[in-house]
Parts: sequence; structure tokens; C-alpha cells
Amino acid sequence: MHTFGTRTLDFDRQVALMAVINRTPDSFYDRGATFALQAAVDASLRAVDDGADWVDIGGAPFSPGDAVPVSEEIDRIVPVISAVRAASDVIISADTFRPEVARQALAAGATVVNDTTGLRDPDMAAVVAEAGAHLVITHSLAAPRTVYPRPTYDDVVREITDFLLRKVDDAVRLGIPEDRILLDPGHDLNKNTLHSLEITRRLPEIAGLGFPTLAAVSNKDFIGETLDRPKGERVEGSLAAAVICILGGARVVRMHNVAASRAAIDITEAVLGWRQPAYLKHNMGEVNEPVTR
Repeated sequence: MHTFGTRTLDFDRQVALMAVINRTPDSFYDRGATFALQAAVDASLRAVDDGADWVDIGGAPFSPGDAVPVSEEIDRIVPVISAVRAASDVIISADTFRPEVARQALAAGATVVNDTTGLRDPDMAAVVAEAGAHLVITHSLAAPRTVYPRPTYDDVVREITDFLLRKVDDAVRLGIPEDRILLDPGHDLNKNTLHSLEITRRLPEIAGLGFPTLAAVSNKDFIGETLDRPKGERVEGSLAAAVICILGGARVVRMHNVAASRAAIDITEAVLGWRQPAYLKHNMGEVNEPVTR
């Protein structure tokens, strides 16, 4: 059991749906649709209404581009976190790699830091530990907002697991208890499509490390390249990848299309025996019902 503020998740029998809220003008998927403050707040609360257990709020992309000043990143995400926390007990994570941003985000009501750099800045651990928050450690190789051309691996999954275990050791040494750590293999982050497909196929090896595993597969380029689909036409592939990851041990999935993802998670949990159907009617009576096709 993991407690995030007033919410408790049982990752032995539950998959958490993390909604993506990017308050950036250059986010890879929505291209700034939630950049305005009220748009970001409204999108967060709509995601909750659509079934999100968790909202991940970010103000500075990992992808190559101009650096966002720390003060601007704080101004982007802290008001959103404050407004969402005032309206909901949903789990909130701050998608940031900067300790100064994380500190203010946690004070505003976030209970998780989602660090896409894998604890590149060790000061982040002190901030998370002091707040009693959770930390998502993500595998990546490049410094944020920089280019990392043609990444190569001898064995991508083995190298990811080695990296994540080293970072877990660092986090624990710096004061974060193991039961407040989640791991993300970082689909597409300094990986090509073949790497991301292999991570998806071999996700049980990452989940087998013993920490809740987060899969951030939604609308990623590995799905687009596999299916030859632009960003706006990757929903079906994203849902398929998410379900494969859940069956491989993922217990948090980070998704853009919340309502569709909620349905995919619910049916997967039902198949696994973790969730009861909403109702039982088909072939449950004393006479055969007409078949609905």
C-alpha cells in the first residue's frame, strides 16, 4: 500500500491512471493547449472527472529546446497545483528536475516529484525526503533540453535496470525510503523505437526490481513510427501499449486520453480478477437473454 496525501493505492491489485497536464507552449502532444492557467486547471479537473487517479503537472519539457528559467517554471506549475489541490484530493505530481521547483510544488499540494532526469541533481532527494513525498526515478541519458543523438545500448533493458538500481541506492542514501520510490524506464527518452518496443516487451524485468513501475507510453514516437501515425492518431496504439505494460507489471500508466485509458485499465483489472464488473446481466437470468452484438 502506498499513501499519497489522502489517497491510498494498492499496487498489488490496482493500476493508477496518471493524466498528463503540460503548462508549456511547446509540449510534444498538445502544442500548448493547456498553457493558459485556467486551461491547465480545467484540464486537470476534467481528467479527474474522466477517471484519473493522478495528475502530472509540468512546466518545462525534457525534450531539446531553450531552457525555461526556474522562476518561470515555478510560475507555470505552482498556481495549477494550488488550484487543483483546493478542488480535489487527486494525487498530484510535479513533473520537474529542479529542486527549487519541486520544493514549491510540494508546498502547494503535490505529493510526488516526477523527475525525468533520474535524480541528476542529488539535491532533489533532500527536497523530496524533507516533504515526505514520493519520487519517480526515470531513466534518461541526456541533460534536460539537450540533444542526445543516436543512443546505443548493448542491452537496453539491462542497462536501464542497472541505472535505476544505482539511482535507488542514491535516493535511499540521501533519505528517501524505498517505499516512496517509483521507477520509470523512460520510453523514448534517449531511446529509439526499437529500444522502446523492447522495453515494453521486457517490462517484467523492470517491474521485477520490486518498485512500482510507471509506464509513460502515451502518443510517443515509438507508437507513431510503429504504426505510421501522426501524434493525433495514436490513441489505439497508446492503449495497446499501456495494456501490455500493465500485464508486464506496470502499476501507473501516464496517459493523455483519460476516458479511453480509464476504460482500458478497468477492463484489464477485471480480466486480472482485481475489479468486479459494473453490473451482471448477460446470461444471468432463468431464461436466455437476446445476444447483444
